[in-house]
Amino acid sequence: MMQHGLSGTAGLGRSGTRSSDYREPESPANPQKSALNFALNYPNKESFGFLLTSERLWTDGASPPRGPAETTLSDGLLLTHVTLVWREGQREDWLKFGKPVAERIVSRSERIESYAAGQVFALVRWASNDYGTVRSTLDIVRAVRVGEPCTRIMQVDPGGELLLSVHGWPKVTQVFRLIDAIEAAGIDPCEVAPDHWRHVHNRMAGREVPRDYSPARHRAWLQRKALLS
Repeated sequence: MMQHGLSGTAGLGRSGTRSSDYREPESPANPQKSALNFALNYPNKESFGFLLTSERLWTDGASPPRGPAETTLSDGLLLTHVTLVWREGQREDWLKFGKPVAERIVSRSERIESYAAGQVFALVRWASNDYGTVRSTLDIVRAVRVGEPCTRIMQVDPGGELLLSVHGWPKVTQVFRLIDAIEAAGIDPCEVAPDHWRHVHNRMAGREVPRDYSPARHRAWLQRKALLS
């Protein structure tokens, strides 16, 4: 069982990945009523045909405030801010993996993590109401540079390149297991080729099994990345 700190923060390993717990968070729902709300837990609505658009994935909340000291790094690069809220049993946000360059505590239940352009992180969001789970999502996002096209993602300011998006706890835990397999192979999920996450997204949208991400493929990606940099 994971031990959560402020805003649901769990202990992170070398890659920034928190330990996996595949049990859906507990909600105060009445089991007899939960089936009435099943339609609200969309089964990967944005996934068909890899048509990831600028449609927002949630409708509540707002982008975090951005002051001059929080917007850029010392070299002027734009930062991407991710707002995480933790109200146990009601709304629980966390990062499956990610290595923020800065963090700001807003309150006992909210914090903002910041990422530099090019960094990749996995944002998990879960919420419930009196009838049961209303949201279970996992988005893998790459922080973008100034002027680079991006998708608007709620709680991610100003947005990012959406590499993978799944809805529904069974799909979320399926991606958890793929991430765990990558770590078991000695690979940092923050450094995985972005094309692999797109591949996983497409395969899951088509109800097919994604290919494994092997160390050999990762070495090829790192060599390609070095040549392009």
